[in-house]
Amino acid sequence: MKAEIITIGNSRGIRIPKLVLEQCGIKKEICLEIENDRIVITPAKRKPRAGWDQAFGLMGQNGDDALLIDDQIGLEMEHWKW
Repeated sequence: MKAEIITIGNSRGIRIPKLVLEQCGIKKEICLEIENDRIVITPAKRKPRAGWDQAFGLMGQNGDDALLIDDQIGLEMEHWKW
C-alpha cells in the first residue's frame, strides 16, 4: 500500500486507514522505532508499574531497600515556618 507524506505544521505525517489500525490493534498510542532504515509502528503497551514487584524484590535481596528519607517527620505545626 502506498501512502503520501503530508505536512502537519513543521512535521510530516501519513494517513493510516482505519481498517489497518484495527487489524494491528492500534487505538490511541503507538511505539515508533527505526529498524534497518525502516519505520516500525506498533501499538503502545501501557502497563503502568509493570515489573515493579520484581524490581522491589531484587532491591530487598540486595539490601538496597533502605529508607532515603526519615519517615518520622514531626507533624507539630508550631515549629513549622510558613
